[in-house]
Amino acid sequence: MTGKGGLVKLDAGVLSAEQQEKLRQFKIKTRIENEKYLRSHPEVEILISDFLRDVLLQRPGDIREFAAVHFTNPNLHSTIDSKMEGNSDTD
Repeated sequence: MTGKGGLVKLDAGVLSAEQQEKLRQFKIKTRIENEKYLRSHPEVEILISDFLRDVLLQRPGDIREFAAVHFTNPNLHSTIDSKMEGNSDTD
């Protein structure tokens, strides 16, 4: 059965108990790895929060075009660097 967006609905009964446990462990491991990565790259939070702030303030009609322009801005790197320096002053 196909769900919204063309994705197949998952049937939890299809997995054996062993497969469910492996999947659970995989999810836990992935979350831990993601958390470690995000903690070691604080610029990700700044990138995302700046983008979301701009989206909500400007409410662009074409979000894909807006994102393309936002993330290809030649000043983006220096903007993020200056914000990171500002954040380190409060630590």
